[in-house]
Amino acid sequence: MFVFVCARCGAGLTTSLSQVVLPVHAHQTWGNGIQLPVLMEPGTFAVDPEPWGPPRRRWEETDPDEAAARGIHAPVHALSDGPPGAIVIAPGDTRGTVLVPEMRGSGCCCGLSGADGPNMACATCGLPVASRIDDCSLWQAVWLAPNAVRRHRVDDADTVPLSWAELPAEGKGTPPFEPVDRWGSRVGPDHWWSWSPQWEAAAGRALAHLLVASEGRPVTVPDGLTAEVFQRALDALLPAGPPARRAILAGPGQDAPDTDADILLVPVHPQTGKTWTPAGPAASAYPVPLPFGVWLWLALPEQYLPVPASGGMPDGVLRDDPPAPHPGHLFRTDPEAFRHTLVRLPAVRSPWLREILENSALQMRARVF
Repeated sequence: MFVFVCARCGAGLTTSLSQVVLPVHAHQTWGNGIQLPVLMEPGTFAVDPEPWGPPRRRWEETDPDEAAARGIHAPVHALSDGPPGAIVIAPGDTRGTVLVPEMRGSGCCCGLSGADGPNMACATCGLPVASRIDDCSLWQAVWLAPNAVRRHRVDDADTVPLSWAELPAEGKGTPPFEPVDRWGSRVGPDHWWSWSPQWEAAAGRALAHLLVASEGRPVTVPDGLTAEVFQRALDALLPAGPPARRAILAGPGQDAPDTDADILLVPVHPQTGKTWTPAGPAASAYPVPLPFGVWLWLALPEQYLPVPASGGMPDGVLRDDPPAPHPGHLFRTDPEAFRHTLVRLPAVRSPWLREILENSALQMRARVF
């Protein structure tokens, strides 16, 4: 467990926290005027290894060799020159800080965007230490500035990550559908059931890897929810004709992957960030990473079974809740998560992948983003 303190005066800025993997949707902007929840679970923090926040440079002002050295192999709108290693926590885990209202962020709408730099200061010495984000369509979070805070261990006992064998029983699945709320409705509650923003971001990262793994050939995925999420996009973006490459779900608690599978949809450990890898011949298949909660729901879908009723119901009565409503539209992949991942894969230098990345007309016709 760790606490973060002010780099200038040493005052405590957080409660005790344990490290987890950075969510794929950490920098996601979703919808218009949408009220997104808190990004991080209470008592956890994650570190973004890449530069984040202002100042920023447009691609035209950047040397491509410099970008490649930073792991970016295709043009992007802008590059951050902020310090790498920003730490993200839940807003409720902050201590000893005050807001700086005049730094709410340019272009903000319903709250704080953090677009102009830190808007929280150390209450003891006044050093700007963090950016509070709670604007509409952004995940609510506090990002600690890595050059303004220090990490201190608060105990000598290391938190032992769950093993891959323990995760399927102990881990929590991420439902594919969830209710979405809009900020500031004047006509009462304004919410509806939608595909999960977390799933759309996870699919964006996975789709980039699936295209690379395809080697320009068609790809098939398992029927059911996996196909609903990926197959339409794969069919739209990849050519028809050549023999298809086969992608399957694989991971802890599953049967050993088929040796003829070309691509494996596998989980990322939620605590360590490591990608699950099989033993034996299947280890040569291309691993496509999925957040553990998304992978768990695909591999072991949760059933809406009767459960014991609560409240004043008689003993022995079961409550049979209906399943979550299915959204009334086809699944859409998060385009920014897709592009963010693809430009960081060296294979994007291939002309056919660059065509997919840069051909906005193709993407609009495909209607997968």
